[in-house]
Amino acid sequence: MTILGQDIRYGLRTMVKNAGVTAVMVFSLALAIGANTAIFSVVDSVLLRPLPYPNPDRILKLNELNSKGGKMNFADPNFDDLRAMNKSLQAMAEYANGETTISGTSEPTRAMEALVSKDFFAVMGVAPAAGRTFAPEELRIGAAPVALVSHDFWQQSLGANQDFSQIKLKMEGKVYSVIGVMPAGFHFPDETSIWVPREQEEWMPSRTAHNWRGVGRLRDGITLSQARMDFSGIASRLKSQYGDDTMMMNVLAIPLQDSLTSGVRGTLMVLLGAVGFLLLVACANVANLLLAQASARTRELAIRAALGARRGRLVRQFLTEASLLSLTGGLLGVLVADWGVSALVSFAPPSLPRLNEVSLNSEVLLFALGVTIVVAAGLGIFTAFRATSGDVQGSLLEGGRSQSGSHSVQKLGRAVVAGQMAITLVLVIGAGLLGRSLLRVLSVDPGFRVEHIVSMDLTLPSTWSISDTAKSSARNIEFVNNLLMKLKTVPGVDDVGLVNGLPLDTDLADGTFIMMTQQEVPKNLDDFDKFFKDKSRTGDADFCVATDGYFRVLGIPLLRGRLFDEHDSIDTPHVAVINASLAKAQWPKTDPIGKTIEFGNMDGDPRLFTIVGIVGDIRQVSLEVPPTPTVYVNYRQRPRSASTFTTVMRTNGDTASIIAAAHGIVRELAPEIPPRFRTFPEIFSASLGSRSFNLTLVGAFGCTALLLAIAGVYGVMSYWVQRRTREFGVRIALGAQSRDVLGLVLRQGMLTVAIGIAAGIAGALALTRFLQSLLFGVQPTDLITFAGVTLLLTFVAFLASYIPARRATRVDPLEALRYE
Repeated sequence: MTILGQDIRYGLRTMVKNAGVTAVMVFSLALAIGANTAIFSVVDSVLLRPLPYPNPDRILKLNELNSKGGKMNFADPNFDDLRAMNKSLQAMAEYANGETTISGTSEPTRAMEALVSKDFFAVMGVAPAAGRTFAPEELRIGAAPVALVSHDFWQQSLGANQDFSQIKLKMEGKVYSVIGVMPAGFHFPDETSIWVPREQEEWMPSRTAHNWRGVGRLRDGITLSQARMDFSGIASRLKSQYGDDTMMMNVLAIPLQDSLTSGVRGTLMVLLGAVGFLLLVACANVANLLLAQASARTRELAIRAALGARRGRLVRQFLTEASLLSLTGGLLGVLVADWGVSALVSFAPPSLPRLNEVSLNSEVLLFALGVTIVVAAGLGIFTAFRATSGDVQGSLLEGGRSQSGSHSVQKLGRAVVAGQMAITLVLVIGAGLLGRSLLRVLSVDPGFRVEHIVSMDLTLPSTWSISDTAKSSARNIEFVNNLLMKLKTVPGVDDVGLVNGLPLDTDLADGTFIMMTQQEVPKNLDDFDKFFKDKSRTGDADFCVATDGYFRVLGIPLLRGRLFDEHDSIDTPHVAVINASLAKAQWPKTDPIGKTIEFGNMDGDPRLFTIVGIVGDIRQVSLEVPPTPTVYVNYRQRPRSASTFTTVMRTNGDTASIIAAAHGIVRELAPEIPPRFRTFPEIFSASLGSRSFNLTLVGAFGCTALLLAIAGVYGVMSYWVQRRTREFGVRIALGAQSRDVLGLVLRQGMLTVAIGIAAGIAGALALTRFLQSLLFGVQPTDLITFAGVTLLLTFVAFLASYIPARRATRVDPLEALRYE
């Protein structure tokens, strides 16, 4: 311990003596360790940490698979048969969820509601923290409506009232009694706040009505592969029994955690790899500086060895110094990580699952400690063995002539710099590919206007959902007419429209329509099946409910025919507008205007639509997904499937005042409706959230690595020039010109850079293919990106080499010869 104390004190004195270099090394390590720790905290929370349920690895996400291998939700009969026939699950449940308006709380609010079947909580292995789950008599149509609420909703909206008998929630035309509160942190699925019994909703007999998602819990002793074989056999029996009446060819069963994280796993792995590369660059930078310091201490080490110090003693000294350096960098890195985690959580897209669980927990801190120890050991061993190798007496003699920087150390330093440049090139090329992809996305024409548009999301009050569908529809239409009329009078509002699925924000429901005439409409709804089986009479399209103002506000062009107008009411023949993609796909050689289609499976209304217009294509899902065939129907004729909708306003005035006025209008017409306002630029930006997140992080890592690599080039070249000052003086004294010395230094530096860039290009060609899923319109081997990044690194490396080289040309021969 006494010797260790001496090593620590001596190491601290050495660090303080070279305070500037020490600060650079500590900063490099702190930045790299902090970035690694922050990214690992996200990976740990999202991918590695088990879900907070008992035996979470036994919970499966279940889907039907069609003939093309596509995932589908479950149809009720298929789900019931799978639940009854399987021998692999101890419990199986179906669920569906969506946003709803809730009154009966402190004030009307929007929240996520989930319909769950009887075994849902048994599958999840979660029981209420207070109260109870659904009783058997509550699991039927006509039973008293009951609900479970999340802990957050109970506290924030219900005032943590423990007398459940006093709590009544109004949703979907029903008054629900709250019977229990779920444990804190339980929000499955999709940040749900309220759970209600699925059995109180109608059971659908069709095997092609795919409405429900499924989950199941494996029996003890049953493996996932055994369960998959069991499900596959059941699906085959059902297909052979029901034929075309069912679309289920197989059942997809994957662990629930894999299902939740499948969309982000690739992105997080890329980010973790990128930040790992950043750590390598930082370590290379520190190693180079340590090598330079060790080379300058050759005379000291030789004297200590001559006085009897064994090599192991000297190695331990270097390990101690590297440990002090790494521990200091690690401690500061944890502070950097704490700030980084907060920034990541605030900047990360909402689609990142389990974001609220990201934190610097004990596992993350152990990871930071592990990285610090590995860095300390690696740097210490590397530097120690390089510094203590060689002939002691020879080093002592060389030291007297100030030739402490041996050729072997110089070569090793240049090799480390070449490695830095190679890794940096890979990182910067990755950032360049992501940046080019973002530019390609931004260059895509969405097909609609983005500027000067304010949106208002509304969900109609549950008390309006009455048993008489005609009266309910009439009331909803009247409300919308009054709302749009009043909004048009707001100063600064040019036009107003309505849609049930806002582009870049909401996916539209899709289905199969039938091309038929009025004379072909069967009297019995069951007779529609024969038309669905005739593929020449059917087509697939999205179903969008809108008003004519929607097209005008967003600037969606009318290509042919007309839009909806005031003559189109619920009692007149129903009309539809289709987009160009559907017209081209379904009627490539004929004019679709005047054609009639049946699309009642989308809203339960079998009346035919007459196509009256064709509009331009828009990017509905995202800018990266091509337009899909779409049928637009008039809200004033088909309001059933649009109880939740968005009002869009084209404005020319102050956004804040317009939002305030619109909020007042909604409060006047329906105080129980809580509106949500957003500008379209906000929606547009949010749709690019994941891509911007990836680019920002990889770009930041790439820029940091570039700065560290350039610092490494500059540091090595400066050290090399300093140690060869005497040689340059002799050369100049013997007649060498400044350009000769400049060329000598630049050739040495740029040769090192060229080797690093060549290795980096090879590495980038091998590694950027892992970015394929994150790219859009750009190949992983994009020539422009590779060439641009190569030129950038060559240029900045040239500048980093030129400055020390220029200094070498200004050496005074007389001073150089008196250097020692």
